[in-house]
Amino acid sequence: MRPGNTACATNIIGFTLEVLARLPKWLRVRVIRADSGFCDNAWLELLERQNLPYIVVAKLHRPLKALLSKGLVWRDTEVRGTCVAEIWHQEQGWAKARRLVLIRHEIKEKKRPGGKALIEVPGYLFQALVTNQSAPQAAPIALWRDYNKRAGCECVIKELDAGFALPKLILSKFWATEAALSLAVISYNLVVLFEQKLGWQDNRVTVGTLRYWLFVSAGVLGNHAGKTTLKFAVPKSQRPWWERLWAKIASPYPNCNAVGPAPSFAST
Repeated sequence: MRPGNTACATNIIGFTLEVLARLPKWLRVRVIRADSGFCDNAWLELLERQNLPYIVVAKLHRPLKALLSKGLVWRDTEVRGTCVAEIWHQEQGWAKARRLVLIRHEIKEKKRPGGKALIEVPGYLFQALVTNQSAPQAAPIALWRDYNKRAGCECVIKELDAGFALPKLILSKFWATEAALSLAVISYNLVVLFEQKLGWQDNRVTVGTLRYWLFVSAGVLGNHAGKTTLKFAVPKSQRPWWERLWAKIASPYPNCNAVGPAPSFAST
């Protein structure tokens, strides 16, 4: 929903300040992670003024590429085919030098996506992370692993897209669009809390899965002997599972045994 002439970091300062202002006072930000589209000096300075730890992918501009191709002491790690190095580097446009953690992967050993190839150094993929975390407490390989956890955000974005139509909620008025987006995110959060209640932490359980298992189940709301009842059209083969499901929903204890996946819809 941005014009074509905007970049990832457009209004990132205002966005960050608004998010920080909305956070509960008791909540502590452990670390901020971002890709290279947000490696902007003004934003990094804001995080540093706020004393917020960050790990941001550095842009592989020509000076940094030259460093990667020569003049670095690479150290082996416990990850096969992965070496690390670290330097203090002041990129063009930065107000000061910052700590850079550099990662080099052998392509033949790399089992997961990530990293860029350089013509000058064939056979390897490179990553560069800029951080304000000090070296003794944050070893290079630990920083790399911490940043990799950001991939979990992609699953959230994918679910907001597929299950809640987030990219399609564009209305004629800005604040109407803002309200629709906020409602979609609230709905997503409620679904996640419902999944946690049932013990369904698997990424394969989505709102589409819940719709198929639960939300489209036929039922009749009635009143029997002065008591409101809800009758489901459930085959006998599935009734034990539904009984466990309702017992779990009614249980006030969060550590109650999780309910397993829905059984086959073939009746016996």
